Amino acid sequence: MKIVFMGTPDFTIPILDSIKKAGHEIVLVVTQPDKPRGRKKELMPPPAKVWAIENGIPVFQPERIKREEAVNELKKYPCDVCVVAAFGQILSKEILDMPRLGCVNVHASLLPKYRGAAPIQWAILNGDKITGVTTMQMGVGLDDGDMLLQKRVAISPKETGGSLFDKLAIEGGSLIVETLKGLEEGSITPIPQNEEEATHVGMIKKELGNLDFTKSAKVLSNYVKGLNPWPCAYTFCKGKMLKIWAAEAVDFDSKKECGEVILPDKNTLYIQTKDGVLSVLEIQAEGKKRMPISDFLRGNHLEAGDICIQNRG
Repeated sequence: MKIVFMGTPDFTIPILDSIKKAGHEIVLVVTQPDKPRGRKKELMPPPAKVWAIENGIPVFQPERIKREEAVNELKKYPCDVCVVAAFGQILSKEILDMPRLGCVNVHASLLPKYRGAAPIQWAILNGDKITGVTTMQMGVGLDDGDMLLQKRVAISPKETGGSLFDKLAIEGGSLIVETLKGLEEGSITPIPQNEEEATHVGMIKKELGNLDFTKSAKVLSNYVKGLNPWPCAYTFCKGKMLKIWAAEAVDFDSKKECGEVILPDKNTLYIQTKDGVLSVLEIQAEGKKRMPISDFLRGNHLEAGDICIQNRG
C-alpha cells in the first residue's frame, strides 16, 4: 500500500522500519519543524526526518498541519492509508478523510486508558503492571477513535520510561504491520472505545521530577523510574540539586522526618518518606557525572540528618 507517515520522535523509527520492511511504499513523511537544541540552540531535525532523508523519502514539516497551504501540500501525495505515531499535532476531518482507508494511529497504551500525551511514562508513574500498544482508526477527538488491534506488554519491576519507550516502539512496529494487512484484507472489525473507562494524561513537565518526600517510598520509586531519562527525578540538599537516576522502596522503620537523610552504612543512602524509605542507587550531584551511590558517598559530604527538600532552600 501507499502510505503517508506522520510522526516525530525516536518512537517512530521502529514503526517506520517495520512498514518499509513489510513492503509498503512510504510516499511522504510528515513531521514537526526542526527545533533548537543544546546550549548553542542549533536547529536539529526530528528523528523521523533523519530516517526519511536516509531512506530517500520526501519530508514535509508544517508549522500547522490544519492550515490550507499544508492541506494542499498533502493532496499532492495520494495514499491508501495515513499512519500516525506521536506526531504532535491534531488532524482536521478533511485530512482524516483523504486516504482511502483513513488515518491509523499507533498509540502507546491499552486504550481507552491513557489517552493523550506521555502514556508510556504515566503507566510507570502510576505503578501499572501491564501496558501495551493500540492501533486505532482516527477521528476528530483525542485518541477516542475505534480500536483496531492491541498488544499487551508487561512492565518489569525495574522498567524505566526509556526502556519501556523502546519496548513499545518495537511492539508498535509489529502491530502496525499486522493492522495494515488486516485493513487491506478487510479482516479487522473496529471496536468502539468504552467511554466510561477512558482516562486522560497530560504532558510530562520538568517540575514533576521534584520529589515530595511526604509521599510513600513506593510512589517515589515509580517516579524515579518513570521519569528516567527525562526529566529525571531530583531533590535539593544543602542548596544543591541531586538528580536521582535509580532508587527502590525499602520497608525500613526509622521514625525520622520526611526527607531526612539516613546513612546505615558507607555504601547506602536512605531518604525517609511518609511510608518507608527511598534507597538511592544511582545519583548525580549538580555539575557532576551520574554515579553509583557508593562512589557518590565516598566523595561527597552528606551527613545523617541532612534534609532533602523541594527547593534550594
